[in-house]
Amino acid sequence: MRKDSFTLFLVFPSIILSIILFFPVINLLATTSATQYIEAFLDTEVRLAIFLSLFTATLTTILAVILGVPFAYILARKNFPFKSIVDSLVDLPILIPHTVAGIALLTLFGPRALIGSMLKNFGLIFTGTIYGIVLAQFFVSAPLLIKTTKEVLLKIDERFIKAARTLGASPRNIFLDIELPLSARGILTGAILCWARAISEFGAVIILAYYPYTAPVLIYIRFETWGLSASKSISALLLLVTLSIFILLKCIEKKR
Repeated sequence: MRKDSFTLFLVFPSIILSIILFFPVINLLATTSATQYIEAFLDTEVRLAIFLSLFTATLTTILAVILGVPFAYILARKNFPFKSIVDSLVDLPILIPHTVAGIALLTLFGPRALIGSMLKNFGLIFTGTIYGIVLAQFFVSAPLLIKTTKEVLLKIDERFIKAARTLGASPRNIFLDIELPLSARGILTGAILCWARAISEFGAVIILAYYPYTAPVLIYIRFETWGLSASKSISALLLLVTLSIFILLKCIEKKR
């Protein structure tokens, strides 16, 4: 009897959580008719916005892997002054409101800002360009990859590394031959989380690079202009596409 009571105690909040987390997604997909999906797909602006979101999120993830994995390695393996502060600052883009993130990026990378004005001379402009979209997505999503990779590196058995050092392996060879293969699955997990976060970013993107429209920005514009009925089908289509890709990536991760 006590066991049944405890199970009920666990099930009840789980049901409430499931209703809040899962039912809105299921309801959106289920209440959107096939005709609405087709109409959204046939809309050229919608297709371009979804493609742009997929494209920029992929670029963001590649950039996050290239820059984030070495940074995560330094946090995991090296000691340096103010390391704990730097480690904490990695979480900051996740914690702050993303409209604030957009303002912060604009004050530094805007056409009249410190870095933005210098890069503008080389033809690199972040406001209203794909570069700005990638920058905004990178700012909010790269920390997920960095933190995941760092935790995976810390879980590698130190005996492997010590044995390699004893045999004369260099730090570069240890990283490439031992640590990188052992942490590959964790890096892939971090990359999937990074990609999913990047494709869904709205607040920072709309402030730094309002146009060209990504799918989240277009959904907001359609909602503000024509209401729920006009934005619902686009939302459902974007959810269906991203969910399909996400499931595929998770299957690849599981096989690895």
